[in-house]
Amino acid sequence: MKPQENTASSGTGPKPEPPEPFNESIAGEEDPGAAVEIPPMRPGDEVPAGTPGTGETLCRSCGGTGRSDDGKPCPECGGTGKITAGIGGA
Repeated sequence: MKPQENTASSGTGPKPEPPEPFNESIAGEEDPGAAVEIPPMRPGDEVPAGTPGTGETLCRSCGGTGRSDDGKPCPECGGTGKITAGIGGA
């Protein structure tokens, strides 16, 4: 007995186009994570500014003076005397 040919995929019609990359969510809304810009971190920062549960505090290395013991800019905070760090906690 001869096997039957599958005529549904015989290639007589046009081939379907491959799907385009997803640029939108299924709901049609823009990806909310795509628009989030992370602020640049300064020297000494433990986390980016604006991160929940963080705040600006004095640099632990220079005590907020912005200078190291030899009078040069503090290498930890870059001379600002401030860093962004986690605050509080449970």
